[in-house]
Amino acid sequence: MVGYAVGLGNVWRFPYLTFQNGGGAFLIPYTIMLALAGLPLFFLECSLGQFSSLGPVAMWKVLPIFEGVGVTMVLISTLVTIYYNVIIAYSLYYLFASFASVLPWSECFDWSDEKCSKTPLVKFCNVTDGSNFYQSVNMTWVLGNNYTCLENSTVKGNTELPSKQYWDKVALRRSDGLHETGAVVWYLALCLLLSWMIIGAALFKGIKSSGKVVYFTAIFPYIVLLILLIRGATLEGAYEGINFYIGTQSDISKLMNANVWKDAATQIFFSLSTAWGGLVALSSYNKFKNNCYADAIMVCVTNCLTSVFAGFAIFSILGHMAFKAEKKVSDVVDSGFALAFIAYPEALSQLPVAPLWSCLFFFMLLTLGLDSQFASVETITTTIHDAFPHVMKKMRGIMTVGACVVFFLLGLLCVTQSGIYWVDLIDYFCAGWGILIAAILELVGICWIYGGNRFIQDIEMMIGQKSWIFWLWWRMTWFFITPLLLTAILIWSLVTLETPKHGTVEYPAWGVALGWCMIIFCIIWIPILAVKKMIQAEGTLWQRFIRICRPTPDWGPALEKYRTGRYKDTGHKDSKGLEIPTIEGGLNGFDNKAFS
Repeated sequence: MVGYAVGLGNVWRFPYLTFQNGGGAFLIPYTIMLALAGLPLFFLECSLGQFSSLGPVAMWKVLPIFEGVGVTMVLISTLVTIYYNVIIAYSLYYLFASFASVLPWSECFDWSDEKCSKTPLVKFCNVTDGSNFYQSVNMTWVLGNNYTCLENSTVKGNTELPSKQYWDKVALRRSDGLHETGAVVWYLALCLLLSWMIIGAALFKGIKSSGKVVYFTAIFPYIVLLILLIRGATLEGAYEGINFYIGTQSDISKLMNANVWKDAATQIFFSLSTAWGGLVALSSYNKFKNNCYADAIMVCVTNCLTSVFAGFAIFSILGHMAFKAEKKVSDVVDSGFALAFIAYPEALSQLPVAPLWSCLFFFMLLTLGLDSQFASVETITTTIHDAFPHVMKKMRGIMTVGACVVFFLLGLLCVTQSGIYWVDLIDYFCAGWGILIAAILELVGICWIYGGNRFIQDIEMMIGQKSWIFWLWWRMTWFFITPLLLTAILIWSLVTLETPKHGTVEYPAWGVALGWCMIIFCIIWIPILAVKKMIQAEGTLWQRFIRICRPTPDWGPALEKYRTGRYKDTGHKDSKGLEIPTIEGGLNGFDNKAFS
């Protein structure tokens, strides 16, 4: 779970959001959102998976009307899995490119154009020869006639760092937009193939084999971050970088901005990977009496501390980069892919023994991405296993390899010359609203329909009895605070919706329409499967509705010895004599006879 939760976003997205939203002041809303949104959902999903020993779709035996929520989670995880592995492929490419005596993006080599420069280039300036005054003269003419620019008259042109041009021209061979697909970039396709081969090998024997691999992939990034922090702290300008990240430059006034709180909530939400289905899938392999509460606390705290720790390591190096370029730290930092594959490579190229640090950094990105990807693929294979348990028991390895092959073929579109636009498009639409909708329905379904008190009794079967004071906080968050908060975030993000773009390149109308189609395809199964369950149920319309709002007869712990007590058939029948299998205690605490 630590490997799943701690991913690439901890290294590139959190540091950027922190400096953008007030520096150290951002930790205040970040911590509050961890308590109000991240931790409650994390604990709820871990408990559901462990109690039922089922994946994110089969788990909805607890509430058949919401089975589509599980399907939505898996479909979104599938789409994200396809493009997430492309980012791992980028890391692999940069890792291989770092095995050189001179990093290929350290200078403007033959692949660059006239805009490439590490320092701003002077394009025009004013000159005089004593009698004549020449304004805004081209620098080629000035130098050719041995003139000297007048003080404070230079006009600097737009320049691009070598690392940026290398990213666009060499690594991506980026086209002009989504409409210009271009050819498949063969070396990125090979890196993508290699990454899927690693994942297939790690997951071939199921969760046990991947669990052994994650012992390395989850721990290694911490070793590299520590090495980078020690090395970065000894560089000139490191203090300025750290001070910019979390120091005297913190801006408390930023907390009055609603966007800061929205950024904190979304970062917590997506960093912990809640409502993706992966947490349910992973926890379904736990022993029934495992302390899932302690797991939730430990993983959430570890994830957030990792983000803060990564910020120190990264900004010490970026401070040195700003010192060398005689710029402000804010001028050398960017978000998302620009931070991971432009700013970081540029900073690494300025370190002594640059290839060594570059290899370590990109190997760290690789391990961060892989262990998150292990869990995402396991989510999908667990769902297939729950649907076809007898077949999957004998063919799990073959099914895993087959899924990796299919995902590789689907991912080839993302390693064409327009691939980065597809990656951004899928990320913008699929990793946002669909997850929020699934999370809200998950909370409403479990707490308000299945019954929050009943759910707490389920958890106590696993971790033992707790006092009412212990459950007071979880009741407040599960019933009220978290669903209201997530609903506000969902509405706010839709109200402030902007046309997606990659850098300065706007997506065409058909691309935006395709993005909406992807997210609609993911969430439309919620109403479709609810209607299907209604049609399949027996009795009157009201009886059918009541039936699909109750757990199925086989809902409960997987092992028979834990199914005693209140998890049994009470034998109630409706007016037509049809059996109504229920759980003692009724729907949300009401007596079942009242519904029959």
